[in-house]
Amino acid sequence: MKIVTIGGGSSYTPELVEGFIKRYDELPVKELWLVDIEAGRKKLEIVGALARRMVRKAGVPMEIHLTFDRREALQDADFVTTQMRVGLLDARVKDERIPLQLGMIGQETNGAGGLFKGLRTIPVLLDIAKEIQELCPQAWLINFTNPAGMVTEALLRYSEHKKVIGVCNVPFNMHLSISKMLEVEMDRVRIDFAGLNHMVYGTHVFLDDQEVTDKVLDMLGNSEIQMTMKNIAPLPWNPRFLKSLGVVPCPYHRYYYKTKEVLEDELEAFKSGNTRAEIVKKLEEGLFELYKDENLDIKPPQLEQRGGAYYSDAACNVISSIYNDKKDIQVLNVQNKGSLVEIDYDSAVEVSCVVTKNGPVPLNMGKLPIQIQGLIQQIKSFERIGAEAAVTGSYDKALLALTINPLIPSDELAEMVLQKLLEAHKEYLPRFFQ
Repeated sequence: MKIVTIGGGSSYTPELVEGFIKRYDELPVKELWLVDIEAGRKKLEIVGALARRMVRKAGVPMEIHLTFDRREALQDADFVTTQMRVGLLDARVKDERIPLQLGMIGQETNGAGGLFKGLRTIPVLLDIAKEIQELCPQAWLINFTNPAGMVTEALLRYSEHKKVIGVCNVPFNMHLSISKMLEVEMDRVRIDFAGLNHMVYGTHVFLDDQEVTDKVLDMLGNSEIQMTMKNIAPLPWNPRFLKSLGVVPCPYHRYYYKTKEVLEDELEAFKSGNTRAEIVKKLEEGLFELYKDENLDIKPPQLEQRGGAYYSDAACNVISSIYNDKKDIQVLNVQNKGSLVEIDYDSAVEVSCVVTKNGPVPLNMGKLPIQIQGLIQQIKSFERIGAEAAVTGSYDKALLALTINPLIPSDELAEMVLQKLLEAHKEYLPRFFQ
């Protein structure tokens, strides 16, 4: 089996390599090709050397190839994973700081920052999908580049290559956190997930087939127990709100239900020069210093300080389930196909799926509860219009997408942040400046 990872110089790659090593008996990866761009040469070489040490220590016959030639890597690949950051971490700093300068939430997958990460990323991923269709049309594209919802939407809507799956670590983190709260093993807990990427809800939680959703909501309402992630402030939920909501929100819902408090927290970080992007830059520097150590031959535990811990594990799980026709249930970004009644058939959704040798089959999640329908549909409109803006380079569509987004407080502010971010990212947005 040949697997290609585009963005192979990412700090997450050791987790991906660990995932393939520990599954080698069921997922015999013969070749792992790590691909990056020239600007990422140093990181790719450091990560590639660590990957080779990890494989050697594990004693598995997996060849690690490093290349800057994407077409060479893609030839006859079985699976392609994508984990890119167009513009590198400096672009993320701008995505966070520029909205905050204007008094708006600055975050890499939500609001103005999320749109601009999508605008930079989607054209590149569409080019990759075109090459996959030409060079390895049977391959599944497993994307965990954010914003995964908008990116999956664009790939499904504008690419000829339809074997596309978006992967996110949020449902896994929720499943893990809830299992810990209930003090049981993860395999005893089942959660029905429905919604969009970073806008997904646990609609029902079961422990040994007994529904415990209300109990979990009570526990979440206890300020001593918080389900969050490294990149999101652990602000406590209002317990009466949770009880009335009736479904389990994901950590990213704090941006929508606690906008004022999140913005205050981000503005404090902004003033001190410690936005999440700036923290991550320092974390990355530390990780790559660790990776350089020629005695290191495992994934270092410090990697879990990054907000995307378990991303790569989620990707390995879906690849193994397709390869082995496991028919297990995983939460993935896929074409809706009627899973959510309120969303278009051909749009991307994040739902529980049965994963077969022919790919994921979304489960019928039925009608969304009325209390979450509106917000999900609003974000889907944002994703649809944002993807169209990325493909067309339309200023008007980008403005419309921003104004639709609930984290942008006015049309005038939408245009101000649009102009500032366009100028800041001009190098990576050629379609907007033709």
